[in-house]
Amino acid sequence: MSSPRAALGVTLVLAASLFFGVCGPFGKVVIQAGLTPIQVTWLRICGVGLIAIAAAVVPLLRLRGKERLPWGGLVLFGLTAIAAVQAFYFIAVERLPVGIALLLEFMGPIVVVAWVRFVRRTVLPRAAVVGTLLSIAGLCIVVEVWSGLRLDAVGLVAGSAAAACQATYFLSGERLTAKVDVRVLLAVGFVVGAIALAPFAAPWALDWAALSADVRLGGVEITGLVSVLLLIGCTALAYGLGLSGLRFITAPVAGGIGYAEVVVASLSAWALLGEALTVPQIIGGVVVIAGVFTAQRAVAAKTAVPDVTEAAVAQLN
Repeated sequence: MSSPRAALGVTLVLAASLFFGVCGPFGKVVIQAGLTPIQVTWLRICGVGLIAIAAAVVPLLRLRGKERLPWGGLVLFGLTAIAAVQAFYFIAVERLPVGIALLLEFMGPIVVVAWVRFVRRTVLPRAAVVGTLLSIAGLCIVVEVWSGLRLDAVGLVAGSAAAACQATYFLSGERLTAKVDVRVLLAVGFVVGAIALAPFAAPWALDWAALSADVRLGGVEITGLVSVLLLIGCTALAYGLGLSGLRFITAPVAGGIGYAEVVVASLSAWALLGEALTVPQIIGGVVVIAGVFTAQRAVAAKTAVPDVTEAAVAQLN
């Protein structure tokens, strides 16, 4: 892997984290307008699915039976990395403080690091591990885990399941993007996700009037529908950029960089919803950024020591 390709991968995954991070306020105002979190998630998945299907028409036509798609992997990606990760997160939020639920979900990169190290038996650059751990420490500060902790067995299990599903986004995405066009991966994944979440979202009982209600973002009044469209657009860009980036860097490095999403989410909530940041959250954000920078340096270490990561590189090529 050349250095320019690695730099491109880092840039794409970081851009994906930025788009993922700004999604929160767009969804929150619609939830406040009357929809449930699962219903907003289902609308989000359906909208991105339509975009992905339209984008996948050309690459699907080019296949014409020339190659067989890994349908098992594609379905698993849709069930876990798209549908289950969001469903389990919302279950955890109902039973635990939001900060704790978010922290549990973002343990996913640790699962990635452990999987690659102990299951794939790939020796990772030290900077990838250090950067991930540093980002987790910063994340703990950002979400202020010391406030309002309530131990709930179901919530903890759900949060842990969300972390495992988030890990599949990086691990499955790393493997599948080496075999399947990203547009095809997204189209199949989001269709599967929409079907899987439909019984829980109950779209037949959805209060569609909430989409015409006025909501306020950053002092600007828009409708719930516009907010949902912004949510869909940012989500589509985030998944597309993130999965494209996984073609050039390994899952552990991408996971470490992904922690930037939490910082962006906090900043966007402050800018669009008026949710002020505390001093600890600002300090935690700086620590997360330091972790992202450290993880990014792992790309250079990977290039400089090809014999150590030969197996990981082989999987990407």
